[in-house]
Amino acid sequence: MDKVRHDETEGRYELDTPHGLATAAYARDGDTLVFTHTAVPRDEEGHGIGTRLIAGALAQVRAAGLRLVPQCPFVANYLQHHPEDRDLVA
Repeated sequence: MDKVRHDETEGRYELDTPHGLATAAYARDGDTLVFTHTAVPRDEEGHGIGTRLIAGALAQVRAAGLRLVPQCPFVANYLQHHPEDRDLVA
């Protein structure tokens, strides 16, 4: 599998999987990304792909000096289990 990519044109982070593309969509508001939806191919659910996707996305958010709003339930749940990334929340 490849690394998490940022597709600014589509407004999402992407991760290739053996069963298709996993995505974390966002809407940008200035220096804040409002994460709205995370999708993982059905055959990949429960295998940590979503967690890997969000971890990679948040690492890129941090590196770019951006903030986030976890509107997506998956991202909000990720942050509950990864307090080290909560400082990114706007």
